[in-house]
Amino acid sequence: MQPQRERSEARPRAGWMVMGERGRPSALDVCRVLAVFFALFPSVSLQCKVIKCTTEYLAVTSNSGLGEEEYCTALRAYKSCVGRLARSCRGDLAYHSVQHGIEDLMNQKNCSKEGPTFQPRARTPPPPPPPPPVLTDSQERSDGPEVCHYERSLIRNSALPNYTHCGFFGDPHLRTFGDDFQTCKVEGAWPLIHNKFLSVQVTNSPVLPGSLATATSKLTIIFRNFQECVEQKMYHAETDDLPAAFADGSKNGGDRYGANTLRVVEKVPGQHVEIQAKYIGTTIVVRQVGRYLTFAVRMPEEVAHSVEEGDTQDLYLCLHGCPANQRIDFRNFRARAAEATQGASRTRSGVGTHGFSYKSAKAKCKERLPVEDLYFQSCVFDLLSSGDINFTMAAYYAFEDVKMLHSNSNRYHIYENDALSSATQGGKDLALVSVLSLLAVLLWSAVLL
Repeated sequence: MQPQRERSEARPRAGWMVMGERGRPSALDVCRVLAVFFALFPSVSLQCKVIKCTTEYLAVTSNSGLGEEEYCTALRAYKSCVGRLARSCRGDLAYHSVQHGIEDLMNQKNCSKEGPTFQPRARTPPPPPPPPPVLTDSQERSDGPEVCHYERSLIRNSALPNYTHCGFFGDPHLRTFGDDFQTCKVEGAWPLIHNKFLSVQVTNSPVLPGSLATATSKLTIIFRNFQECVEQKMYHAETDDLPAAFADGSKNGGDRYGANTLRVVEKVPGQHVEIQAKYIGTTIVVRQVGRYLTFAVRMPEEVAHSVEEGDTQDLYLCLHGCPANQRIDFRNFRARAAEATQGASRTRSGVGTHGFSYKSAKAKCKERLPVEDLYFQSCVFDLLSSGDINFTMAAYYAFEDVKMLHSNSNRYHIYENDALSSATQGGKDLALVSVLSLLAVLLWSAVLL
């Protein structure tokens, strides 16, 4: 990613300033402008895959020894590649900017629109990579160096790391790294995780027009460049698009020797993807259930708390929970729903606004979640607030992910009493300190007398 100063200089040029005789920047300058555009608006270009054409074009034209005819051939190939995306990219801002940019470059170089469109080969191919080191029989060749395996890289004889879990699902419900369970509004884009190794951001959209109920429609994960293990990679998913690869089309961490310590594994096409990041001891599960996405992660505590120096941001939901003004007390919501159902049952059929009464919502959730913990309660909440039966499965899979990813089997279930005691513990501690302080004052007064 470009430094801030370079980005601020590039923005005024984002309109493909290549026409006319006065400026005439080089093709490399234009490509840099395009790279900045994609860096600033990644979600735009992801939708129609135009960045793939740009990457192929840059791979060829980066060779400074390219002749004019070869350069024109590369431009025609670039134009042909972009043209094949016309239907899927209609209305995409990045796509139309690329189209205009190609026309400008072809005019600059006086390239004919007719001619060969195959990609020319670079004149000086890069030297072959050095052979990998010889590995012992007990180590698979795909593993990479020891530093690319979190547990192997720990000091010998040290205790195994403590693993923690965060989950985000449904309307939405959040289980933090500290096992706090919250129901939140958080409409729009919110960061779940941001540390030295990776960043996770979700975008939540209203479930129904005018409703406060939201659910996750987009998810972006960025894995940062790490030593000789992995290159920077981005994974982006949204409703009806759960890819089995990173945004650049690859399924691992790049070309480095430890690249396979970061992998995208498709479990169920279009429904369930697992991302394994062994170099930081992390496993991420992304699902699409109905129209919305769910997220779950298993991560060492050391990694989860490795925020960058000077980062005072406290909005990372997995680490700090939802802000107080974004939290929903679904116990009150449930009580009101139960009262409304009782009142309706005396007059009509007892069916709630969205097709479920409190009793029928409990019965439906009980089919998949027999234990009345907070996952069960979140299922009831979602059915009453949205009427979308798919939220039953969202809560079910969220709990299945807990059983797979949480390190403490005694903490799989969280109950209302746990949540209440966690919320009131701070108040109890403050009250205890106040009482002890008062006793100390009284004793001191008695001594003086």
